[in-house]
Amino acid sequence: MYQSWFRAFSGGKSRRTLGLLSRNDAVQYFVHKPLSKLIGSGGRILLNATGEVKLEYGGTTICGIGATPSMLINRRSLCASHYSFSQNAVNFCTLPEHKGDFELLDSVVSLPLGKSSNEMEEFQVTADYNDCDKPKKAKPTPRKSIDFTRIRIEKLPTVLIIGRPNVGKSALFNRLIRRREALVYNTPNDHVTRDIRDGVAKLGDLRFRILDSAGLEAEASSGSVLGRTAAMTGDVLAKSNFALFMIDARDGLLPMDLDVGKWLRKHAPGIKPTVIMNKAELLDDASGSLASAAGEAYTLGFGDPIALSAETGLGMTELYEALRPSLEEYVLQHIKDEDLLDDGSSVDEDIDAKLPLQLAIVGKPNVGKSTLLNALLQENRVLVGPEAGLTRDSIRVQFQFDGRSVFLVDTAGWLERTKQDKGASSLSIVQSRKNLMRAHVVALVLDAAEIIKARRSMNHAEVVIARRSVEEGRGLVIVVNKMDLLNSKMYERVIKAVPEEVQTVIPQVTGIPVVFVSALEGKGRLSVMHQVVDTYDKWCRRLSTALLNRWLRKVMSRHSWKDSSAQPKIKYFTQVKARPPTFVAFVSGKMKLSETDLRFLTKSLKEDFDLGGIPVRIMQRNVPRRSEGQSNNTTSKNSRFAVRTNERMLSDKRNPKVVDLDKTVSA
Repeated sequence: MYQSWFRAFSGGKSRRTLGLLSRNDAVQYFVHKPLSKLIGSGGRILLNATGEVKLEYGGTTICGIGATPSMLINRRSLCASHYSFSQNAVNFCTLPEHKGDFELLDSVVSLPLGKSSNEMEEFQVTADYNDCDKPKKAKPTPRKSIDFTRIRIEKLPTVLIIGRPNVGKSALFNRLIRRREALVYNTPNDHVTRDIRDGVAKLGDLRFRILDSAGLEAEASSGSVLGRTAAMTGDVLAKSNFALFMIDARDGLLPMDLDVGKWLRKHAPGIKPTVIMNKAELLDDASGSLASAAGEAYTLGFGDPIALSAETGLGMTELYEALRPSLEEYVLQHIKDEDLLDDGSSVDEDIDAKLPLQLAIVGKPNVGKSTLLNALLQENRVLVGPEAGLTRDSIRVQFQFDGRSVFLVDTAGWLERTKQDKGASSLSIVQSRKNLMRAHVVALVLDAAEIIKARRSMNHAEVVIARRSVEEGRGLVIVVNKMDLLNSKMYERVIKAVPEEVQTVIPQVTGIPVVFVSALEGKGRLSVMHQVVDTYDKWCRRLSTALLNRWLRKVMSRHSWKDSSAQPKIKYFTQVKARPPTFVAFVSGKMKLSETDLRFLTKSLKEDFDLGGIPVRIMQRNVPRRSEGQSNNTTSKNSRFAVRTNERMLSDKRNPKVVDLDKTVSA
């Protein structure tokens, strides 16, 4: 036979290349019959006699490359690159120059999509002139996979989502972290997200830190809110490793998208972002709308775009294939052995390391919550300003304090939800309440200037926050901010009046710590954290039963009972739960302790074991007396014996059937 083999290459998943190498010169001019190969679910590769290469998928031409614009290497290689061609490695069979009129054979070697690897693989096929129809087996070189789950969170690669407002950045963030943490609301004329939100993305077997940024308007003035968010995004982009540039596929490429592209080239020249066309679930290949949107996105100059839908999850596989090579290369270059988690390292860890401290900063709008968070972190992590209600999302940040892992949550200003509140403001209120219930310790921030004006420490909204924290069993710390605005006389008045009024307003918990700070100047930030850690340690404290019973005997000796015979007696006292501390008093008889007795025990516990500032719960259970218990036991034994006797009497094996003789004789 006059047929000979040439090689085919299939490139990486992010950008695939079909390369043809022939023994003939200018192979594309001598292919007179179409050569087809079935790919996956109906796609075909066609080499036509005109020298044009067409890549088709599902009946729609994705790419067409003629003989002139195709890449030639020594007039023997034809190379065609495209995006959505599924990875395959194919051995083709062609004809020499003087036998160009013969029919060409179909491909004989293929790799299924599920087993395709992520790197460039070359499949060498030896020329065989005798038996061209015999399949040739390809031997791909396997590549060792990287386990991203073993890498410490702080060492994972960082990916920033960036784009103009209302393109779906927060929706993609929620999709990647697999939780609804970021607020998502369709507000074309407003910005829902204003701060940088951090999370760990889970995309298949990939793990990386994902950052959700505010909508970027490059032309915003420096003093406005949009200008400050753009400056914050630029600072975060400088620390990121990769970027996802998101546009809206339904709206097409807008001038604001072009401005964002110019802004990216200016502020991050070393990062090549991946263009994402979101909201592409309604675009169709047959109608050409998807190809048209992809053509517009390609003009940005950042490479081939990825069409996906963050709301429905469409296109996440393509995003996985595009990010995997870059993330693996980063891990191989930057991650060392000490950055990996050891399988046995978690055995000897303390429980506090497994359960980090959750601190929620709550309060009314414009009392300095975000400024306090920045002061604790000693960096400009969240957006601050004189505008009220600037924070909408609840921002969660992790940091280390005295060797302890702490999660700080900056919540939106606490307001009573009304029927008029709709949209993003209503969602902010709901999110703040959820974070209050998830926290271990709640830091309630008060405004010192408002205290002087109103002549009272806490208004109705702040009392509601404090009481709800106590009802949920959380530790409570009062933080009085903006003390730098007061003179010396006012300063002394506030320091003296606030603790007394707090104790009057919240009588359920005694000894609530009150810290006076100035978050703008950074004064008192260490005092806040020390009080928070001390409250958390009390909240997690456990007391032994022997210690509690010795304490109980001393307490009962100094308690004045009205009638010792009528009053219930506590047999023993034990702790059944921590976080918050919960105790059970086992009382003899059917009587229960009165509210006065419970308050006395609670107060004695807090004073003797230093449990001030946290809610303490005491439950009681009745234990029957001995006489009652003995009679009950006798009754239960007799009843059990009776049941067993009845079962034996009703058994067919032990009781034979009785035959009536009278009926038998009469019959």
